[in-house]
Parts: sequence; structure tokens; C-alpha cells
Amino acid sequence: MTTKATINMAFLGCGNATRKHSKTLAKRPVERFYASRSGDRASEYNQRFGGAGWFASYEDAIADPRIDAILVATPPDTHLELTLAALRAGKHAIIEKPPFLRSSDFAQVREASAAGGVRAYVAENYFYRPLLGCLRELLAEDAIGEPIFVLLNALKTQQVSGWRNDLGVVGGGALYEGGIHWVSFAASLGLPELRVHGLRPCADGGPERSMMLALRYGDGPVGSLYYSWEVPSLFKGLRTSRIWGREGSITFESNGIFVFVRGRRKRLLFPGLRDIAGYGAMFDDFLRSMRDDDKPAYDLELAERDLRLVEQAYATAGVSHLTSSE
Repeated sequence: MTTKATINMAFLGCGNATRKHSKTLAKRPVERFYASRSGDRASEYNQRFGGAGWFASYEDAIADPRIDAILVATPPDTHLELTLAALRAGKHAIIEKPPFLRSSDFAQVREASAAGGVRAYVAENYFYRPLLGCLRELLAEDAIGEPIFVLLNALKTQQVSGWRNDLGVVGGGALYEGGIHWVSFAASLGLPELRVHGLRPCADGGPERSMMLALRYGDGPVGSLYYSWEVPSLFKGLRTSRIWGREGSITFESNGIFVFVRGRRKRLLFPGLRDIAGYGAMFDDFLRSMRDDDKPAYDLELAERDLRLVEQAYATAGVSHLTSSE
């Protein structure tokens, strides 16, 4: 448990995730430190985001007694090693998504977390999106009767470069790097346990940029998840998804701008734009968990579930990636 009013957190890696999270944490009782393999880059980020200090190596940040928590925002192939080092040093660890190359890696993380008396968190912001909470409530109250079909549209264009094109570093293609958020979303709707079957269109031998997942919720609803980095969408991101039930349907903008319910009664809902991506709620939950020594809403068990589903999708699609438990 962390009893300090302000938590000292060190970012490992100075890239896009660190930029994004720095802005969210600037509004919370967190002193931010920055670490990079380049001292100049760490110093630059510290100055740009009003940090409390910087380190020219990850090891120095982990060893510093001032630091309460480490946020691992480096390429995925380094996540396990840095997470274990942080936990063994008695620091809480927040791991950027995707968390590890294999779901079997979670066993080591749990062991190190328990031994060090600290907690590990996976930064799955989609679990905390207002949209997901709204959909869960509607399904729980039988707003459309028994659900039958689920269609999740996550098609967009996205350019990737550098290490994100290196399977040895990133561990997978579009589904692993970004689609795992939507896999988590699909699995967290409050429906029966999810199983998936992956299908890869237009395979060219490189890291996949598009995948379709057939969804099966227990013996109940079925559906599909379309994820792509190479299909244009309106205004580079507006898309609609839908859930059909025996008494109506829920149509929603995939980012969470609106939800339209046509069921026992018609409703137009706006889940919330202020924290539409869920980052604020996610960090509030993690900081509460550190202070209260209590499990977060999105825990390691759920994070492992999500990575296992990605592995299941790759295995059934016949795609060989490092995200295999074999």
C-alpha cells in the first residue's frame, strides 16, 4: 500500500504513450519522472511535461528510492524484463498494452508482485471507456431483450514504422498491437465467456494489418470484430457498431460519441466525451488501488484473458507470431 498523498512515477520510454499519459497524469497527484536510453531525450520530456526529474537509463529509474511506481512504455519485447525488475525492486508497475509477448508470462509477474508486496497493472483504457459502461448497463437491464448478434467495427487507416514492423520486437501485427483493445472490449460486455476464431484476409506473409474475429459468447450470442489499419473510415475514425437482440438493437459510434437504443423504448445516449478514451478513469482506479492495496477493476486475470484470446485468434487463423504460448 502507498500511503503518500503524491505518488512518484517514472516513465520508462519516451514515446507516444508517455506523451499521452503525461497529459492525463498532470491533472492527478503524481510527480512524473522520465527515463530513456538517451539522457537528452529523457531531459527533453522532463522539461516539456513539467516533470520532477529524469534518468539516463531504465535501471537508474528503477533503483531510485524516490520512485513508487514504474510505467513501462517501451517496445513489447522489453516489457517482461523491465516489469519484473520494477516489481523486484519494490515498485508498483503499470505496463502499456500490449503487455507481454506470451500470456504464459503473467505467471512470473504474479509471482514477483506477490513476493515484492506491490501490484502490477496493465494499461487497458478500453475497459474504462464510458461507452463500455453504458453498453454493459443496457445489456444488464435487458434493454433489447436477449442479445443475438454483436458487430464491432474497428476499421481505420493507421501508418506504422520502425520497430512496430519488426515481429521480433512487437510480437504481432495489427491485432496484437492495437486490436487487443477491441478484444478486451468484446470480452468485457458482460456477456457469457468469449471464444474467438481468427480470419486473416489478403495474407502477404508480413505482419497482418487486418483481421476478422468470429465471436462466440458461451452458447449465446455470436458476432464479429473487424479490425484493420488499412480500411478508410469517415473522418479518419468515425464508425458504427451494433448489437441486436430479440426485442431491438443498440447502434453506437465505435469511439463512444453516441448510443442509440431501439428496443422496449427508444433512447439516444451520450456516454461522455470528457474522458471518452477512458484514460482518466483508468489511472484513477490504479492510483486508488495503490493507496488502498486493493485490486483494480481491470486486473491481471482480465489482462491475461485478453492476451489468450489474441493468441487464440492467431492460432485459428494459422498466423504464427511470438504471441504464442507454445
